[in-house]
Amino acid sequence: MTGATTRPPRLSLHSRVLYATFWLFGRTVGRFIPITHPKVLAMAEQLDARAGRRQRMPRGITVTPVELDGFKAEWLKPQEALDDAVILYFHGGGFFSGGLNTHRPAVSAMAKRSKVPAFNIAYRQLPSTPINGSVADCLTAYRHLLDEGFQPERIVFGGDSAGGYLTFATALKAREEGLPLPAGLVALSPLTDLNSDARSKHPNWGKDTYILAKHLSTIAELWSSDPDGQGPPVSPVHEDLTGMPPSLIMAAETEVLLADAEAMAEALWAAGAQCKLEVWRGQVHAFPVLAPTPEVRLAIGHIAEFVQQCLKE
Repeated sequence: MTGATTRPPRLSLHSRVLYATFWLFGRTVGRFIPITHPKVLAMAEQLDARAGRRQRMPRGITVTPVELDGFKAEWLKPQEALDDAVILYFHGGGFFSGGLNTHRPAVSAMAKRSKVPAFNIAYRQLPSTPINGSVADCLTAYRHLLDEGFQPERIVFGGDSAGGYLTFATALKAREEGLPLPAGLVALSPLTDLNSDARSKHPNWGKDTYILAKHLSTIAELWSSDPDGQGPPVSPVHEDLTGMPPSLIMAAETEVLLADAEAMAEALWAAGAQCKLEVWRGQVHAFPVLAPTPEVRLAIGHIAEFVQQCLKE
């Protein structure tokens, strides 16, 4: 698998409106409110609860809650889906927001399109749990699937933004602990480097619609904290990626985390791992989990094809 720039022949009106909306927010409200401000963090923690009030779910999806060790999860099962395969999904949200509710519609769409059930998990987050604790929860979810009888070659990890980080970090942690690696990895606008030094040199440093560069530099200090004394969390892009399973990485053409996506793809290729990088024109950060625009539906189709390909290999 190689790099590829995905440029839809005609950008939909839906995507244009979405892009303009996020750009306006990022240049007004988002520009002046520090993302680490206590009130902002408090609002972010409430986002998942509010998202559960109004949801437009794909038809034919059965939602089954699951209680794991210290956190919640849920099965999202489409009709006529495979019963021996699963997408293990890690939501995004900067490690301090988002959850089952915010991502249920998009993850359900991925499950329905690929005809593979999804295991959507609500790992513990900042400020109560550092990133290493989030990774531990993701690994707990993976162990749960293995204990339930799922074979690793029938499991695909997926995640967006912070969840994209967890996709790679959990695979690395699984390898470190002697567990078999999954069949594939899907990372949407992934954060792969907790340090912004390299990112600050990328042409997109000041172009993102709503993730402002100065905010990334500020929150990086929170991400890299080590309150438990277990060592700071890793940056997957700087780890040994030898033997990683096939990866699909998607990012928007003007988002700041395109730097992370490109660097991760290059690192995977250098390690001899298979990786397909898709760069999408006219989209925003983590667009496949946002409003269901024509481009989002196309992207979910690409994700479904990749999942099916991984399960066949």
